[in-house]
Amino acid sequence: MSAARRRAWLIWAATLAIAAAGLALLVWDWSTPVPRGFFGIRGFNGLYALVFGGVGAVLTWRRPGHPIGWILAAEGLVEAVDFTAFEYGLAAGAGRGLPGGAYAGWLQLWMFVPEVALIGVYLFMLFPDGRLPGPRWRGVYWMAGGFALLAMAGLAFAPGSERPNLPALSNPFGVGPAKAWFGMAVVGLAGILACTVLAVRSLVVRSRRGTAVERQQIKWLAYSGCLVALALVPAVALSLTPGTPARIAAGAAMAAVLTVPAAVGVAVLRYRLYDIDRIVSRTVAYAIVTGLLVGVYAALVLLATGVFSLHGTVPVAAATLAAAALFAPVRRRVQRAVDRRFNRARYDAEITLAGFAARLKDAVDLDAVRADLASVVLTTLEPVHVWVWTSQPESSQPPVGGGG
Repeated sequence: MSAARRRAWLIWAATLAIAAAGLALLVWDWSTPVPRGFFGIRGFNGLYALVFGGVGAVLTWRRPGHPIGWILAAEGLVEAVDFTAFEYGLAAGAGRGLPGGAYAGWLQLWMFVPEVALIGVYLFMLFPDGRLPGPRWRGVYWMAGGFALLAMAGLAFAPGSERPNLPALSNPFGVGPAKAWFGMAVVGLAGILACTVLAVRSLVVRSRRGTAVERQQIKWLAYSGCLVALALVPAVALSLTPGTPARIAAGAAMAAVLTVPAAVGVAVLRYRLYDIDRIVSRTVAYAIVTGLLVGVYAALVLLATGVFSLHGTVPVAAATLAAAALFAPVRRRVQRAVDRRFNRARYDAEITLAGFAARLKDAVDLDAVRADLASVVLTTLEPVHVWVWTSQPESSQPPVGGGG
């Protein structure tokens, strides 16, 4: 245990040191623009390294035998190397006088493959208990590693420039023919994508067969994965267009990825303290309400300016006030509808409590009220035991109790 913890903290220390070097290069070479083919926001890989590596360090310290922590720690280290290699290669390609820039570019060219394999395949396949869902998944486990090696080899030995991130650098290890290596990389990446789909499938299978605790843990990772998937749609669609919307969409997608290690850490260590169903229902509800109000605001502004030919600040102010007035009633209606679908336990509990409150108004029998209260508490909160005491209990009747 102590040896494993030492190794974990050595990985974390290496991650911090490499990420710090990348940050220093970023600050020193900030004026150099990134190539047009660069996806995302510069410097986010360094943030990934800190977040993934930090959560991995905590998990490996608390549970050294759990592979999930090691996966996140390895992801943080790889992200740090990727971040520093890119910044070094970018500075070298811009003529900053750094030696060996082509080798840094070569490293950065294929470093994203293990990043995708670790999170997209192995995290999903081993979450949450660190074991495969069954013996038949061992083939997928090893195939993912084989496809990752195939993709890395195809990218590492393809001749040409270090595109798209570092087009100014040439591959120092490139050997012909380029089409063969390119085909190998395509096959490897396609295989990793297929293994990712199967890994997500394994998580669904585990959720169906697992215990209530495992299903609750899986909900955390599924919630984070849905956020990433939703954020990637506009980011990919706008990735080839210049301008602020593309940068905002890419930033939102990269920020959504940061929820993955956070969700994993909460699910493994502290999931019992948080109601994931409530978080999901609130996220869905506020997303729907935001979309509806933005639509109402845009429609009112267009109606005022296009149909009634009103211009200036008056239409904008009127649309803003209308959207603000609609917020509370729309949120209540949407929240109730979403709770009915995504947070059924809370919805049923509210219905039960409302019925109890209605019955309590006309109740006069203390014993009936006491029994009804115990039944409501058992239904809504599901405690292990329930006792109800009154200020003047009757000696002939014991307190109402129950188990659940």
